[in-house]
Amino acid sequence: MTTIDTEALLTQESDVARGRSRRPKRDPLLRGVKVKETKTDRVFIVAAYILLSVFLLVVLLPLLNIVASSFSSPQAVSSGRVLFWPVDFTFRGYAEALANPAILRGFGNSLFYTVVSTLISVLGTVAIAYPLSRAQLFGRKVITGGVVFTMLFSGGVIPMYLVVQSLGLLDTRWSMLLPNAIGVWQVIIAIVYFRSSVPDEVYEAAQLDGASELRILWTIVVPLAKPLLAVIALMYAIMQWNSYFDALLYLRNADLQPLQLVLRGLLILNDSGGGGDVAEQLRRRELADLLRYSTVVIATVPMLVAYPFVAKYFNKGIMVGAVKG
Repeated sequence: MTTIDTEALLTQESDVARGRSRRPKRDPLLRGVKVKETKTDRVFIVAAYILLSVFLLVVLLPLLNIVASSFSSPQAVSSGRVLFWPVDFTFRGYAEALANPAILRGFGNSLFYTVVSTLISVLGTVAIAYPLSRAQLFGRKVITGGVVFTMLFSGGVIPMYLVVQSLGLLDTRWSMLLPNAIGVWQVIIAIVYFRSSVPDEVYEAAQLDGASELRILWTIVVPLAKPLLAVIALMYAIMQWNSYFDALLYLRNADLQPLQLVLRGLLILNDSGGGGDVAEQLRRRELADLLRYSTVVIATVPMLVAYPFVAKYFNKGIMVGAVKG
């Protein structure tokens, strides 16, 4: 018995010295053996596939209808003949949308609000979450409790409007950038990430080397937090790009309105007709129906383009705080 153990040990050391890792051999009796699924397991799997397929169709079919309608003729869209494939294929909807200066201006405003607001939001979130993730911060629990309190209870629309008005931000670009710049949920995610992904030993080693807190944040924490930054940036960007109520509440100048508000005004104007003969009113109504679908597709493209660039970080960042096992 002792001889067998010694030979095994010598063989293992020889494999390690030659750079090979000795893997345990699989039992020949277990080769080709499959775990038998019970009837309950099969029923569960089938039910899960059916349920997921239903969810997929609920999400996918309306998108297909919107895209197909955007490439169809105004008459086909207005008459309801378009289902999931374009009828009388044409680019007229996109040509009319891109030729409208109000839509182009709204698109530019939405792009500006999204980029600038995302930068402000990410910087503000990191600036709040990093100190709250450090155990050395005095009053950390009290401050964190105050931050969470604002997520559960808020003053409402009217107090927010009065604050924006008192600060002189009404009908300015800042009214779209500052009031909702920081999301409490994103701050909590960032706090959990900083605590779990950056060991205390790293902070201690940096402090022994004489690094300040700002240098630690910029050279150590931020590079390690790329998945987190990508996820919260995507969250903020989607929220700002789809922002509609804030613009309706704070902006009156048409030159500052985002695409979503411009689209609303454009559709109301086209639907109202504004007089004229019946043929002209019908043409305007058909064009309004087509513009509705074309502009929705145009408004969706930026987020679809941006997502692949952060997709590789999304799965890792979104699992922050999850139970590992």
